[in-house]
Amino acid sequence: MPYYKDLRDYIQTLEKNDKLIRIKRLINKDTELHPLVRWQFLCLPEKERKTFLFENVVDVKGRRYDSPVIVAAHAPSREIYSLALGCKPDGIMKKWEMAQANPIKPRIVSTGPVHEEIHLGDTLMEHGALEEFPIPISTPGFDNAPYFTAGNWLSKNPDTGVYNIGNYRGMVKSPTRTGCDNMAPQHLRMNRERWKERGFSVMPAAVIIGPTPNVGLVSVTKIPYELSEYDVAGGLAGEPVDLVQCKTVDLLVPATAEIVIEGEIPTDYLEREGPFGEYTGYIGRGKENPYFNVTCITHRKKPIWNAFLSQFPPSESSLLTTLGFEARFFKFIKEELSLPNLLEVAFHNESSGRQFLVIRLNKPTQYEAWQALNGAVALMPNYAKIIIVVDEDIDARDLDRVAWALCFRMQPDRDLRVTPGKVHGLDPSAVPPDVARRQKERPATSSLMINATRKWDYPPVSLPKKEFMENARKIWEEEGLPPLRDTSPWHGYTLGYWTDVDIEEAELALKGEHFKTGEKLAKTERVKG
Repeated sequence: MPYYKDLRDYIQTLEKNDKLIRIKRLINKDTELHPLVRWQFLCLPEKERKTFLFENVVDVKGRRYDSPVIVAAHAPSREIYSLALGCKPDGIMKKWEMAQANPIKPRIVSTGPVHEEIHLGDTLMEHGALEEFPIPISTPGFDNAPYFTAGNWLSKNPDTGVYNIGNYRGMVKSPTRTGCDNMAPQHLRMNRERWKERGFSVMPAAVIIGPTPNVGLVSVTKIPYELSEYDVAGGLAGEPVDLVQCKTVDLLVPATAEIVIEGEIPTDYLEREGPFGEYTGYIGRGKENPYFNVTCITHRKKPIWNAFLSQFPPSESSLLTTLGFEARFFKFIKEELSLPNLLEVAFHNESSGRQFLVIRLNKPTQYEAWQALNGAVALMPNYAKIIIVVDEDIDARDLDRVAWALCFRMQPDRDLRVTPGKVHGLDPSAVPPDVARRQKERPATSSLMINATRKWDYPPVSLPKKEFMENARKIWEEEGLPPLRDTSPWHGYTLGYWTDVDIEEAELALKGEHFKTGEKLAKTERVKG
């Protein structure tokens, strides 16, 4: 089955699967749009979250827009994320694994729908430039401007020509100028430094809005610097991404994107960008960042503006990050650390999919448990603040079960390690906000590693055996009781410390012959006390 030809094709799939909500009433993009979508992330279970398409948009000045706005089109839930990938939810990790192992280079075409309208020179301002589009305010009452949130920023390495696509917010500062929240070691910033080192005063760049979802998914995933996101996006789709030449900069952009904003990023100056609601759940203070001067805008007829819902977790952004990081860490731990008994890596949305990681291993040795922990700490310098490794019987996504493992399979004096040498610019627990603003470098932070695996044989899990729980669930469903969530463990099982005598006595109880056990105890196991 071919992949989606454009965002509009994907929207039809969302609607067919009852995952799209169309809002036809007039909605203010600055005060109502994001707050409305926010409610589902605050109050609905993940499985009930959907994509929102706002068809009639106005701003605080009363201006009406021809363009609709789509929010949470990529990852309000794992089910929608899997639709974006073109697979089932249980095939997400496999899809990412195959895409990274089998990237497909893009295909250059002569033209595409993104060039249906071309605004440059005098016509750029005649159409309003950036003011043509209904760019929402994400955190009304705190953000100081509308921002790009699903802006896929395109740059390339001047030496190798390798393209990078990264998702960075962009503060709208004028009809032809935006900010770009981009700090080293993010790849666009690395490319900017290379252009600067070679004597260029500007770096060509472009912002891609509303491409096929595979491009959006790779933009939020930490793909290795030497590998082009276009190639991995092709691997996800199973076919090349079609690219067209920009009109004013030497870059190739997706032919079926809704909007492409072409321009240049100066290499000699930075300027303040922010404050803005951050994925940590707190407002991020403004800081000096690159800025972007618009030279041309091309777009489809009545283009759709695409926005991510980020800020306070859980959010669309946190799940996007969660799944992308899980794919990256899974490949690294399983292949590069040579741990074939890796079952799962689970970043938790409470940490915006970045700082709380649980690794599940199948019957790990203690060496393997610590190998996984140390490897995860080393992979990325500013992520994975709390890392826990658990056994195969623990549901790594269920915090109740993880807490159970922490309480009864771990000793703090033996199984905890704190590793310094991490960095994180947005964690408000690192330094006070006023200190963070004055520091030129990001504050030093650390990681906590916890080995919550069994170190020896345990007694059985104190739940009814599998067959009894299965029968009880059947009765539950026949009675029409509320849907049950999936978790593990959900039935009892042995963990090595259980004798033949124990088995025999339990079987007697199920036959109603437990008095035999009582008689035996009276005869053979009575002691003075």
